[in-house]
Amino acid sequence: MGGPFPVDNGMTSFWRTELDALDDYRSTETLPETSDIVIVGSGYAGASTAYHCQQLAQSTASQPSIVILEARQACSGATGRNGGQLKPDVYCEIGTLADKYGVEAAEEVAAFEVEHLSAVQSCIDKEQIECDLVFNEVIDVHFDDSLCDKIRAGHESLVLHGAHTAQRTEFSPQATAESLSGVKGARGCFKSRTGRFWPYKFVTGLLKRVVSAGANLQTHTPVLQVSETSDNDGRWTVTTSRGSIRAKRVIFCSNAYTAAIAPEYKDKIIPVRGVCSRIVVPNPPECPLGYSYTFRFNEWDYDYLIPRPDGSIVAGGAKSTFFHNPSDWFNNPDDSKLIEAAAHYFDDYMQRHFHGWEDTGAHTDRVWTGIMAYTTDYLPHIGEIPGKPGQMVIAGFNGHGMPQIFLSAKAIAQMIVNGAEYEATGLPRLFKTTTERLENRENPFLAYSNAAGR
Repeated sequence: MGGPFPVDNGMTSFWRTELDALDDYRSTETLPETSDIVIVGSGYAGASTAYHCQQLAQSTASQPSIVILEARQACSGATGRNGGQLKPDVYCEIGTLADKYGVEAAEEVAAFEVEHLSAVQSCIDKEQIECDLVFNEVIDVHFDDSLCDKIRAGHESLVLHGAHTAQRTEFSPQATAESLSGVKGARGCFKSRTGRFWPYKFVTGLLKRVVSAGANLQTHTPVLQVSETSDNDGRWTVTTSRGSIRAKRVIFCSNAYTAAIAPEYKDKIIPVRGVCSRIVVPNPPECPLGYSYTFRFNEWDYDYLIPRPDGSIVAGGAKSTFFHNPSDWFNNPDDSKLIEAAAHYFDDYMQRHFHGWEDTGAHTDRVWTGIMAYTTDYLPHIGEIPGKPGQMVIAGFNGHGMPQIFLSAKAIAQMIVNGAEYEATGLPRLFKTTTERLENRENPFLAYSNAAGR
């Protein structure tokens, strides 16, 4: 067995300061010997997959048995440590996808992400989950003229070639960017639709629904291995620290930790450490933040932040403090301690960047580390694992899973419950995990890999 596996004692993020009763929950004292479906991971992907499987199975003869295995506490991985954004990308990285794969394929991704806004809202309304869901707009502020010009040209190309989602984005040039955004030194900015919420509360809300409907949740039960072949009954053996389960279907909702138990994804899905913080504001400004923000300093360095209903700010990024030292962040699954170089990055952050915030006393309340999963082609891996019918993956979201996972999980459920083919689910073609992607030798992280001493 190799890594990466979750470490013990992950740092406490702001989102995990109000823990749910399911946080350390086990539905049964021992593991069941068999299950129709075993889901590895209880974060956004795992909870959504279980939820959609149960929803779709309501119209079938019987509910499938579902076991959700979690290495640590419920929703203690990336979902419980992120920036709380539900932000579709309709102009930035979508432009890069258009250049590489064509506008039609890129537009599939953008439209899929936009659809998450209404899909997540419908679920929250239906299930009455209290998770501070708010829809508003996000302002992407650029501080580098050349990058701003490049992104603007890509956006204009998308619009010219009929990408409908890109038409919903408004650009403001330097002359108006600073007054529109309220950000010091803004050289240009884009404004588009976004959402924000409390991700841990949303996921534990889903988990409550699926557990009450019969799913078996087992926290503190790390999966150590999944058999390479199925037995004579077509079942896969899932070996955990507390015993084994034989399953008809195994769904890897394990994001950064997938390669440890699904060897096909070694060097394809890589753990990457990120930094996030919460900023409190003792003396709020006359004009509180009305938008979410992304700050783009250059091609690789960006921050993001959202205002909270309690007046605080959740902000993440700080790459400039540690990007030069790959061992701090690349192929590093340790979320038990902070990247020290970033510890004070968010001190006086609001005062530095926003007009009218100089006397607010805004200061860092908490800083934490989380583990994202980057893929070598910057696209998630979703679908049946090649050569292993019955094993499926929904992982590798490159720090951008919030507007991609919920409906990806619904598509996985359609494949499981209804026997749908990938192409009939509405998933973007680029997300499909394929032999070709797994065999592709391109690796943009090679320099980081070497520098990190792998």
